[in-house]
Amino acid sequence: MKQRIQFFAKAPEVMKAVMALNKAVDECGLEVSLLHLIKLRASQINGCSFCVEMHSREARRDGETEPRLYLVSAWKESPLFSERERAALAWTEAVTLIANNGVSDELYASTLEHFSEEELVKLSVALGMINTWNRLCIPFHAIHPMPAAKTA
Repeated sequence: MKQRIQFFAKAPEVMKAVMALNKAVDECGLEVSLLHLIKLRASQINGCSFCVEMHSREARRDGETEPRLYLVSAWKESPLFSERERAALAWTEAVTLIANNGVSDELYASTLEHFSEEELVKLSVALGMINTWNRLCIPFHAIHPMPAAKTA
């Protein structure tokens, strides 16, 4: 797949603002491990191979285990995630797929059992950020950091 647009080169001022928000999310105080999980899950939902690979790699670098990474897409059936992580992953799915059903009052209330209101805002901004990256990388075919598979 050939990259369509190098979005950093074509809109540097906008991308500078995107990078500033990304930095703010990364430094917002939520657990780094939690941020990796939600970025990975949103990217899986959106089908962004660039971001799935990158966030899996970064999570491993920061100490995440292989079994948990493998099971992010099946987190509902896995015992490997804490209640806080499960709440974040449920919130991730609802916010990423917000056009489907919105965010129910029940999900909002159950998420607040594990996150303060401030943390929930930070979590939601983090989801907005990864969804922005997915919406840049997918349509513009961001160059994947791994070598392409050889064809026969």
